[in-house]
Amino acid sequence: MAARLKVYAAQFGFHDSVVAARSQAAALAAWGTRQNLFAEGRAKVTDDPEAIAVALAHPEVPLRRAVGSKDPFSLEPGLPDVPEAPKRKAPDPKVVKAAPAPAPKAPPPDRSKLAAAEKALTAINIRRLDEEAALAERRAALEADEIASRQRWIKDRKAAEAELEKARRAYRAAGGEA
Repeated sequence: MAARLKVYAAQFGFHDSVVAARSQAAALAAWGTRQNLFAEGRAKVTDDPEAIAVALAHPEVPLRRAVGSKDPFSLEPGLPDVPEAPKRKAPDPKVVKAAPAPAPKAPPPDRSKLAAAEKALTAINIRRLDEEAALAERRAALEADEIASRQRWIKDRKAAEAELEKARRAYRAAGGEA
């Protein structure tokens, strides 16, 4: 027993297309696409009796006709009829339009407040750089003082330790216990 055929319709470019197939997948294969046009709403089962009759006469063969026409579906449809474009009226030579006057130029905006704000910001940045330089000098001087202080301490401590050791030896030599 032959499988029951359904007639599917879709639009491709300038043509409407129908195909009689046993499933949506078979219809997509007949149209030569792997894109699921049914999921996108671009293909559907048709209920047009004329399209159904022609498609069932040629199962699994896509038939086409120009979009919007009532021509019968066929293997090689013609192009759609395009209406002629409306003709334009030639301009009346007596009526001459004057060119619109250029709009008056607006004066440039006042930049004085912007310039003053930029100058103030530059002065603040320069002052900060000067402060950082002064702090760096003070930091370097403090580090130099710290190094000198440490060196004095080391020198004085060595001298005091040597004096302490000398005094201990003298005390022991004199008979004391330390």
